[in-house]
Amino acid sequence: MNWQNIFDLLHREMATGIVTNSLARLAVAAILGGIIGLEREIRHRPAGLRTNMFICFGAAMFTILSDVLAVEHLGDHTRIAAQIIPGIGFIGAGSILHTRGLTSGLTTASTLFVVAGVGMATGGGLYLTAVFATGVILIALFSLGYLEQNLNLKTLLMTYEVKGTSVDEISQEVNRILECEHRMMQNVVSGSTGQYIRLQFDVVGCHREQNELLRRLKASTVLGGVISLGPVELE
Repeated sequence: MNWQNIFDLLHREMATGIVTNSLARLAVAAILGGIIGLEREIRHRPAGLRTNMFICFGAAMFTILSDVLAVEHLGDHTRIAAQIIPGIGFIGAGSILHTRGLTSGLTTASTLFVVAGVGMATGGGLYLTAVFATGVILIALFSLGYLEQNLNLKTLLMTYEVKGTSVDEISQEVNRILECEHRMMQNVVSGSTGQYIRLQFDVVGCHREQNELLRRLKASTVLGGVISLGPVELE
């Protein structure tokens, strides 16, 4: 096969319109998956820009191949596309972790699942459906998380750092404050600067409870300094 044969083959494929249509669908899938992935990347999630783009792009490609190959070889048009769902299920299951008594990664796993759906819709030529689904996903990721936190519907794992003269003294004071809420410190680590002791720990609670705890810690006369290091993101 020489260059002329390759050129003629590509020309025939382009003339049918199938390639042009497929490339357009793949491009749209990459864009929509990239938009969702960008939000995940901004929030520093494990499944970020490239992961979501590849999943959306791959789902669209398999959907296109499922249809095109069935026409050429007289097969089931949905045979390949049907395997996308269990495949994404395996990827999503790998992103779910159960640590510290809490489950994390559920939002990441469900996002990958619906991103694959966006890719399948795009691969099937349902552009309006894919764009609408992308919009709903972005609204949910940006807005609902904020509402869950501020309406005290979501449990947060917040990290704090306190300072004092000794680990025993700091621990005793923090446990005294936490006893009112029947809570315990988690993942406690300490270090010495030579002048004072730094103690970091995590506490589980909703947004309102975390604010109240921070206020009580700062009001203590035993603790030399109290700062909130922010939440350990759980989804």
